[in-house]
Amino acid sequence: MRELEGKNILITGAGGGIGTAALEKLASNGGNIWACSHKKSDEFENKILELAEKNHVWIKPVYFDLKDEQAVKEQIASIAKEKLPIDVLINNAGMAHGGVFQMTSMETLKEVFQINFFSQIYITQLVSRLMMRRKRGVIINMASVGGVEAAEGYIAYGSSKAALIYATKALSKELGNMGIRVNAIAPGLVNTRMGHYKSDKEIERVLERTVLNRMAEPEEIAEAMVYLASDKAAFITGQVLVIDGGRLQS
Repeated sequence: MRELEGKNILITGAGGGIGTAALEKLASNGGNIWACSHKKSDEFENKILELAEKNHVWIKPVYFDLKDEQAVKEQIASIAKEKLPIDVLINNAGMAHGGVFQMTSMETLKEVFQINFFSQIYITQLVSRLMMRRKRGVIINMASVGGVEAAEGYIAYGSSKAALIYATKALSKELGNMGIRVNAIAPGLVNTRMGHYKSDKEIERVLERTVLNRMAEPEEIAEAMVYLASDKAAFITGQVLVIDGGRLQS
């Protein structure tokens, strides 16, 4: 029995490192997917077609820029017109940014928050309205240990993820009586292109205080998505699942 058999899942950031791993895990567990990405490409479309055929599910590409609220609204409305329930929303898209406070412009701060927080909240608002009609649903937000552990040089990124963590806990209380579970995943360093935006020296310093002394693989984060989206996690809400190899506990 596949864990997500027959569930319809909307995931943002489907073209990234964690997103690609998530598509594979979600599809192999029987999930049908609206795979959202900001840029159309033959490589992406061929990939999802291959996954759909291999796993006997449907995967539909959806394109929008997270900074364009009108485009987001139009695409979610288009999905709603399909008259298929959205069982799971995974707010996976995000952007990394590092820079000392005095060198971080307000424009940069607003851009990071728009992508990492405001766009996620807007999509959640639109999709949760659809879930409320059926009185059930699952929302998974991609947070970060950067939103839990403060560090110099990450005022924009860390603050945006901290805001998303707070929203996760608050929304779990607001939406719980409508049968909607809301949780977050907070990865440490992940072996993706985005995960390597830190300098090699900084990565080495982080790994030195990580109990397992390595980065996470994107598939390990995707497995957590499958679990939280599945009925096995039916009594879990308002939680932040930290996947950092023992970094915060070291």
